[in-house]
Amino acid sequence: MDPRFVGIPELTGVPRIAVVIDVMRAFTVAAWAFSRGVEKIVLAATEDEALALKEHRPGRLALKDGAPAAGFDLVNSPALLRSADIGGRTLVQKTTAGTVGALAVADAPLILCASFVVAGPTARLLRGAGVPGPVTFVITGEDGRAEEDLACAEYIARRGATGAGVGAAPYLDRARNSRAAAELSTGVRSGSHPDDVALCLELDRFPFAMTARREDSAMVLRPTTVPRTVVGPRGPGKHRHH
Repeated sequence: MDPRFVGIPELTGVPRIAVVIDVMRAFTVAAWAFSRGVEKIVLAATEDEALALKEHRPGRLALKDGAPAAGFDLVNSPALLRSADIGGRTLVQKTTAGTVGALAVADAPLILCASFVVAGPTARLLRGAGVPGPVTFVITGEDGRAEEDLACAEYIARRGATGAGVGAAPYLDRARNSRAAAELSTGVRSGSHPDDVALCLELDRFPFAMTARREDSAMVLRPTTVPRTVVGPRGPGKHRHH
């Protein structure tokens, strides 16, 4: 693997493989939503588009960053989402960084959205894909400087390249001491919960990766099961992903 770490403003051309990182909180929230039974997540470019996508199909739920707002059913908080009754629903998500990053690489052949809670499966999927060449990690926070996103990206890249046995503690510590974690812990960011930081740092909480692709005219995120037996392009037990 040839990892490249770029912020959204630095993206040029269409990456062959893009891993879009948003630890605090978009892609931790997305993983929690799938664990609660959400079927798919439609990624919206703006809040107006999110509301329009919600209205387009009855039964959809809309989620945004920040404080609650008219028309939105949920806020971008894993702690507030973990008890929500959302099984079988479609979620429309609009956040400040994560959804923006995913939409910025919408034409890439393979797009993964990730955070620490799905880091292991994401690394295994990359390792099992056996696609040579660069992997572009999109650091969505703070124009590519968010320490929690960079730490997660570097951890996934190293684990994808070498397999298991990569110590996670230094990477999690960087995220725990990040500016985003401080803002969440002190309530600077609205629409948050005191447990959000801890939930964002739960390594490999979920057994799936998250893959985004165009479906009709929308960008849709879905969970992808990744067998634990995947060890490399030519290693034993390699499974084909569908």
